[in-house]
Amino acid sequence: MVHFYGLLTLQREPVPLKSISVSVSIYEFVADVSATLNYENAEKVPLEAVFLFPMDEDSAVYSFEALVDGKKIVAELQDKMKARTNYEKAISQGHQAFLLEEDSSSRDIFSCNVGNLQPGSKASVTLKYVQELPLETDGALRFVLPAVLNPRYQFSGSSKDSCLNVKTPIVPVEDLPYTLSMVATIDSKHGIEKVQSNCPLSPTEYLGEDKTSAQVSLAAGHKFDRDVELLIYYSEVHTPSVVLEMGMPKMKPGRLMGDPSAMVSFYPNIPEDQPSNTCGEFVFLMDRSGSMQSPMSSQDTSQLRIQAAKETLILLLKSLPMGCYFNIYGFGSSYEAYFPKSVKYTQQTMEEALGRVKLMQADLGGTEILAPLQNIYRGPSIPGHPLQLFVFTDGEVTDTFSVIKEVRINRQKHRCFSFGIGEGASTSLIKGIARASGGTSEFITGKDRMQSKALRTLKRSLQPVVEDVSLSWHLPPGLSAKMLSPEQTVIFRGQRLIIYAQLTGRMPAAETTGKVCLKYTLQGKTFEDKATFLLQPKPDVNFTIHRLAAKSLLQTKDMGLRETPASDKKDALNLSLESGVISSFTAFIAINRELNKPVQGPLAHRDIPRPMLLGASTPLKIRCQSGLGKLKACSYSYDKTWMSLEKFPCLLERTHSSTHRTNLETYHAGFGENHLVQLIYHQNANGSWDLNEDLAKVLGVSLEEITAAHPAELVDSSGWATILAVIWLHGNGKDLKCEWELLERKAMAWMRVHAGSTMPLVVKAAITFLKSSVDPAIFAF
Repeated sequence: MVHFYGLLTLQREPVPLKSISVSVSIYEFVADVSATLNYENAEKVPLEAVFLFPMDEDSAVYSFEALVDGKKIVAELQDKMKARTNYEKAISQGHQAFLLEEDSSSRDIFSCNVGNLQPGSKASVTLKYVQELPLETDGALRFVLPAVLNPRYQFSGSSKDSCLNVKTPIVPVEDLPYTLSMVATIDSKHGIEKVQSNCPLSPTEYLGEDKTSAQVSLAAGHKFDRDVELLIYYSEVHTPSVVLEMGMPKMKPGRLMGDPSAMVSFYPNIPEDQPSNTCGEFVFLMDRSGSMQSPMSSQDTSQLRIQAAKETLILLLKSLPMGCYFNIYGFGSSYEAYFPKSVKYTQQTMEEALGRVKLMQADLGGTEILAPLQNIYRGPSIPGHPLQLFVFTDGEVTDTFSVIKEVRINRQKHRCFSFGIGEGASTSLIKGIARASGGTSEFITGKDRMQSKALRTLKRSLQPVVEDVSLSWHLPPGLSAKMLSPEQTVIFRGQRLIIYAQLTGRMPAAETTGKVCLKYTLQGKTFEDKATFLLQPKPDVNFTIHRLAAKSLLQTKDMGLRETPASDKKDALNLSLESGVISSFTAFIAINRELNKPVQGPLAHRDIPRPMLLGASTPLKIRCQSGLGKLKACSYSYDKTWMSLEKFPCLLERTHSSTHRTNLETYHAGFGENHLVQLIYHQNANGSWDLNEDLAKVLGVSLEEITAAHPAELVDSSGWATILAVIWLHGNGKDLKCEWELLERKAMAWMRVHAGSTMPLVVKAAITFLKSSVDPAIFAF
């Protein structure tokens, strides 16, 4: 009998992937990443290993190479069909071959094939990519190394060509047969204040006294149960800048890679205004697939996604302005709308919606988002009320390009604000639908609160519209700028704008400067931001800015093999081949022709296993046939897909953990003892509260005491109740002010009309009654 020791697949076969090592170099707000996959064939037959892994959709993959027995083989970027043919041909001829391709249906999933890995042989493959780092609300730059690839729900019309059709083995995270290491070097001329992470890191090592350079590394033992996230805080992030990069010397001028490229960053200082927009049709599209029943993060103690979704919808409903229209959709394998069409926001319609939100469950099966989107877009527009669509999903859908295409077709009639929930949400879907409609995207992972990010986005959607956005260049004669980024039509407060341009013509003498101006109009006032820069392009061996510019262009043209218009396919293919940035139409291939060992029969195929996350899938549904108390067979349900768990009895034990049971009990108890949510739940649509037992319970006093303290000669019972509620919010919920700020503004506006000149006296009486230390100045008399 043959005994294998070490790493095994579900079929009890050794796993050829042994480790993944990642090197990250971050300069200002751009990351250059090098990831190496180390393989070893411990079997006695040649292997083909296939590894499926996630990638942020903004990543521009520009290099792929293999190292076999000390020899480096640099891959060539080819037409995808040609690359696949050459790969199969090389294998059949006995050569060793390596193939890297982007999924045909989603930009955030890649597959790596290592073919004809000989017995006892070791091979390493390294891929390199660059990406922009998004700016968080608190000023942090966010780098994410995706480590979680959730199963994607596949519907009947899914692409047969998708690499997601590969049935990769799934194992518990503690049994994952390969390791991850990561070292990140960070450089900024503005100085690095701190680096935080959701994963254990080594202490930050500053490489100089001025703290402009630092290094951190991932602690050993990462379990692939979460994406690796770095939050980097610089001393200054809001300074406009222009970076020029030299083109490739061997490329002809006039081509993207031959001319200098510019990367322009603006941080428009849009003044904060009270939300003045009382018009709009607000449609909330909430994922109710089975996976929403799991915790928000891999920590069992975190809130269930569906519970966070319910609280978020309550906050959104309470924060809507009077006079608008709204509707709520839930979707899974099917979809449900709360109302046949959007209804006017009134006390009655709000209460009806709240009643349904409170009963909402993750009970709609899979993740088919296209049908509800099409239904929303088919609805008639409401004159004077532009559509604002909020999409919440864990993003576990297969054909993202079809969804993005639908949003793009309807971009003139709406803006889409998208939210990716939990580890492994599809960055291609979440970012793609927001980009296609001029909205924004947010990702909710780890300790992030869905409630906070959703309310910040609602506040943004209510801000006055920025209009007449234009960009102008002031360059010496003979030099011009060709825009590579899509035309900017929407700007939000706190948003960073990144714009790419190609500089064509004769570059002037040294010390010559250029200037770029961003202009826009807000409520009739014109604003202008300027950046002056030296016209001295700097060399970069990786051509980082050129490749980021190419990626920006590809995102506008490349919609996958099936959805890209014929007119754009050739442009996307040529752009990908010229820039060296992979696309839906290209793939990297490397062939080791020195190996010439014809394979007798088919290669042994080994799919690299990926982790099963209980926190990223539906709760376990166990089907057992037992005799004398012994488990005979069991299965695990993920939406509609059943996967064997016969070899993972440890998973059965986890379903009975006290922590998970607590989460379920909290879920079934509705909103439990969360007094903040209960207080907000009882607010009226116009912003006021009623004086009743529900309010008294939250305030922690009896209704009789509240009534006895009521200064009836100054204000009626609703006015008294509303002022008490607002004071309680400031005293007990100040850490979550961003979540209730809009509904508090509604309450304040209502009180100013209702209480009038008596408000200062009523506030003083309320503060005394509640024994609160809240400053009366919050009421801005």
